[in-house]
Amino acid sequence: MERAEVSPRSDKPFFVFNAVVSVLALSLLGWLLLVHGGMQSPSVNLRFMPAVNAVFNATAAALLVAGWVAIKKQRADLHRYFMVAAFAASALFLVGYLAYHAVHGDTKFGGEGAVKVAYLVILASHVLLSMGVVPMALAAFYFAWRKDFAKHTRVTRVLHPLWLYVSVTGVVVFLMLRPYYAVS
Repeated sequence: MERAEVSPRSDKPFFVFNAVVSVLALSLLGWLLLVHGGMQSPSVNLRFMPAVNAVFNATAAALLVAGWVAIKKQRADLHRYFMVAAFAASALFLVGYLAYHAVHGDTKFGGEGAVKVAYLVILASHVLLSMGVVPMALAAFYFAWRKDFAKHTRVTRVLHPLWLYVSVTGVVVFLMLRPYYAVS
């Protein structure tokens, strides 16, 4: 059964919540990466996390594709499960990423020349585009929950390729940084 059309004003609390969550997440990431620098504690070793995070990103990418295929085949039930699972994989990535960077700080790319330029272009696009994933994913889930599929579709037409790109380039960034992660 379809829900009755809801006035845009009733969406205001969600948009405020979405803005607050998104700004807090970006602020925490910015602080961790630009200011904090990591605990550098010998008693906490999360050096395995970049590989785990790459698996979370790859899993999210596969689930996003599976969700897209499911909705194209008009399997909304499967689509819903795949998208919730993709969100969970990306959320686990974010938790692992925050934990790793809180403990170990940032990993510097050691390559030079054209490889470094390619890395920086991929990294910059990955970081800039990732900033839109959380607020847009929350909006997509909200509109789906409200059964406002017209708005859900408008958001996901932009979100899906963006989220997929961010998930795939997350794996690429990991592979490019892999030789420079400290061992032990």
